[in-house]
Amino acid sequence: MKKEEIHLGDIERIVLGQAPLEFMAEVLVRTAVIYLALLIVLRLLGKRMNAQLTITELAVMITLGAIVAVPMQIPDRGLLPSIVVLLCVLVLQRGLSYLTVRSRAAEVAVHGDVTLLVQDGVLQTDELKKAAISHEQLFAQIRSHDVVHLGQVKRVYLEGGGHFSVFKNPEPKPGLSVLPLKDKKLHKQEGKASGQHACLHCATVVDAQTARGACPTCGHEQWTHAVAETSPVAAEA
Repeated sequence: MKKEEIHLGDIERIVLGQAPLEFMAEVLVRTAVIYLALLIVLRLLGKRMNAQLTITELAVMITLGAIVAVPMQIPDRGLLPSIVVLLCVLVLQRGLSYLTVRSRAAEVAVHGDVTLLVQDGVLQTDELKKAAISHEQLFAQIRSHDVVHLGQVKRVYLEGGGHFSVFKNPEPKPGLSVLPLKDKKLHKQEGKASGQHACLHCATVVDAQTARGACPTCGHEQWTHAVAETSPVAAEA
């Protein structure tokens, strides 16, 4: 469209575009056909498309959106090419799914691997850096599992799909609090573990004597009181 043909007062062009009014009826037919084709393809892609999406499934969804938009709205584009493209996406996704089922290496390459973020109440700081996850982001996920300090945590995994799996310790021990720093009222209610401190960087718990120097796990020198397993906050939760 040429620059001189654009006018803000051209209401008919803004509302209807350059297509004739009769094309509106054709749009309804095009939309219905493409919508039905899309439903069929989504059904054939499997139940995973209705659950939490992996990176490949998200890519498919974005691709499907780009495919179906054109034939529904542009009058000089036919329906058949878009339906063929939909089928190609179906074949590619099914083929990739088959490959990842048969090969562990392919699965890891496509979907990513599980990452251990917390082990026996201690943060795996190197893995947190690799995953670009801050302490507070991790603590928010842990709090959603009714956990108030890391001594209650056995393992935390970042799954390949992006969600967190939290496994509680059957025998809680003192650990670093995961409550928000701004909530000073709750922090005052926490039961402090007598004579034990937690590293603010990796959550390693040591005695008061060791806490005077660098953390034996990560080398940092910032400490806070460890929270006892008998914390009144945990009891209320």
